[in-house]
Amino acid sequence: MPQITVDYSASLDDDFDRRGFALALHPLVVETVGARLPACKTRTRRVEDTVTGDGAADDALVHVGIDLLAGRADEAKARLTEAVVGLVPRFVKPAGGRVLHVSAEVRDLDPSYRAG
Repeated sequence: MPQITVDYSASLDDDFDRRGFALALHPLVVETVGARLPACKTRTRRVEDTVTGDGAADDALVHVGIDLLAGRADEAKARLTEAVVGLVPRFVKPAGGRVLHVSAEVRDLDPSYRAG
């Protein structure tokens, strides 16, 4: 815990510093919601097909999902979500007229969650 998943458009393969983002994100999670740094785990998933709006533009998407053990205040989770949305663009190289859509969500893990 925290379990972090980053889904990103395939078109960002060469333009998104995924490792750098994760390394910047982990201390942010620790500072904002009181997680332990060694417990932060991030995996990135390349998404082959993404479409926004009417599909006319070659937009790119990054969505960050952060799952935490229950008990954090909604305000802290909202602060973390806002910080994540602001952090992502620092790790994506601008490209032509491409629009980058960034979203994030912080959720509570199910009580059945276990890690070993």
